[in-house]
Amino acid sequence: MDILETIAERTRERVAARKKELPLEKLMEMAAQCGAGDDFPFEKALRRDDVAFICEVKKASPSKGVIAEDYPYVAIAREYEAAGAAAVSVLTEPYFFMGDDSHLREISESVGIPLLRKDFTVDSYMIYEAKMLGADAVLLICAIMREETLAEYIGVAHGIGLSCLVEAHDGHEVNMALAAGARVIGVNNRNLKTFEIDTANSIRLRELAPPDVAFVSESGIKTAHDVDMLRKNKVNAVLVGETLMRAKDKKTALRELRELS
Repeated sequence: MDILETIAERTRERVAARKKELPLEKLMEMAAQCGAGDDFPFEKALRRDDVAFICEVKKASPSKGVIAEDYPYVAIAREYEAAGAAAVSVLTEPYFFMGDDSHLREISESVGIPLLRKDFTVDSYMIYEAKMLGADAVLLICAIMREETLAEYIGVAHGIGLSCLVEAHDGHEVNMALAAGARVIGVNNRNLKTFEIDTANSIRLRELAPPDVAFVSESGIKTAHDVDMLRKNKVNAVLVGETLMRAKDKKTALRELRELS
């Protein structure tokens, strides 16, 4: 079992326990009271004249271990917003990334830009949770679901006003995302079996997605040169985590990433 499926299985166990505490029907009622909305701010935020930055609040990862011993997640999100981030990605997966739902809830009360709940969505229950936590978008990973399930989850999310960042790793998964109705596709440059990084993966796959689908490059983006190569290949946005999390001055780090070569 690879790391992605290991995380997904642990997440299924987490969701099963949650359902015993708060049944799906009750959660759906609570989410409905939040209002659906039809402006989808996360998607709008990615449509800028230049590359948009989705900046990630992340304490740890399976490949790197603990990234930030000191983890003032609300302050970090505010710093990203002040630095010009288009959106913030917040890890809520607790076992492998040391995230927590409370981190997203608190950040949603403290910043005004759109938020992505970065977790391993394995059940529609998690989409309603994301709505309750203040997210504007959820992550859907092609590699851990069938196309019909992906299409179902996209429909659930759009129905309650949430966008979906649909993550793909190869051409087959990009086509799967498009067939399921994805409006935002994120290509992960990390091979989740070997953890090797290849940012050219996004460049290779960009041409498979039409211009009306927002295209996001994820993982391994470390320099302004990386960003510029993606910019020149019509990538709409980049999701940057570790590079910014390790920077003492995140505003300066983001400015340096954005600079044209």
